[in-house]
Amino acid sequence: VEKVEEQLAGLRIARRGAPGEEPAYLLDMDVSRAAQPGSGRFVAVSCSSESLRVYDGDSLRFLREYCGQPGMLSGVRFARACDSLVFSACSRGTVRCWDVRSAAREPVRVFSGYPSNAFISFDVSCGDLVVCAGTEKVEKDAFLVFWDARGVTDCAGAAKEPLGVYSESHSDDITKICFHPVEPNLMVSGSTDGLVNVFDINKDNEDDALIATCNSDSSVSSLGWSGEGYKQVYCTTHDEGFCWWDMAQLDTEEPITLLHVLDVRESVCAEDHGLHYLVGGLYHEKAGKLFLIGGTSTGNIHLISCGTDGLSLVGTLHGGHSATVRSFCWSPTDESLLTGGEDAQLLLWKPGAVERSLTKKASLKISSSLQKRVRVHNTSLKSRKK
Repeated sequence: VEKVEEQLAGLRIARRGAPGEEPAYLLDMDVSRAAQPGSGRFVAVSCSSESLRVYDGDSLRFLREYCGQPGMLSGVRFARACDSLVFSACSRGTVRCWDVRSAAREPVRVFSGYPSNAFISFDVSCGDLVVCAGTEKVEKDAFLVFWDARGVTDCAGAAKEPLGVYSESHSDDITKICFHPVEPNLMVSGSTDGLVNVFDINKDNEDDALIATCNSDSSVSSLGWSGEGYKQVYCTTHDEGFCWWDMAQLDTEEPITLLHVLDVRESVCAEDHGLHYLVGGLYHEKAGKLFLIGGTSTGNIHLISCGTDGLSLVGTLHGGHSATVRSFCWSPTDESLLTGGEDAQLLLWKPGAVERSLTKKASLKISSSLQKRVRVHNTSLKSRKK
């Protein structure tokens, strides 16, 4: 574990992606799984300009952009079995699938929701079997909408109707969805209602499918799976809290809560102007260790180690971003970290790397006319009233 923590703290900038013609916040990203060992990978980034950008995974060379989509994008995910297919959800009630090798600007498949659906979260199951998207609350309802994702490249462009919905488990906007990394039937969802729900979607109905409900006591901003066999679930909240639960204890007398930190900013001592926000978590499989990624409004990135006895700072990455970091993607194959932020920069960090670019790009601090659905971080460090 110590060696892994040293490697993380020793990450250095290896590449900078060229910013797009229109600077935009880089809100979410994903990296494709290489089709064969040694073959190239793609990086897909969803932007606040309502576009999806695709880059070469090694050089960060810009390849293409899908623009003119109806509404804000929420998330981007590559298919697991096909390294050229990438999904994105949008606020106008569709999930679209694109073939990044194709010059065509049209999606190969559109998954259509119901008329009132505004999707703000989604994920694809590990076997590319099911797509699920979460909606904003409309009147009293917030929905999890499911589609069959098999054979996605057949019938190019055809719209797919939903398999069905879950409508009872959340009472407010469904902000995050994350399928289990290995078991395609397991899924976790988080909401501004504070609930983190674990489902077995193989069950016949929503009541039976809901196998655990955990309360974060706040609005959920990110979540994921961790631990041996990925039997643990964690989440971060919009007021920078952190919760961590062990699903293996569900049928025992042991408590399932491993750690609950109300405000990580107060519990982690970080130099360089402190810790202002959390971006999310990454589970390092080799080390069997969960880490959190956080940072400062000036672009420093903090790496935080999670233990049942508390959180501790592993290291800080300097000299990359000049504004809030919004998204990251960890690659276990080469132990690299991709980051994107409000300065429109896409950066690739590798252990002990030396940046190859001859001149560093001037920083782009974007003035914000984009507060349609971007996450606002509370950077004031208010002490909680006891």
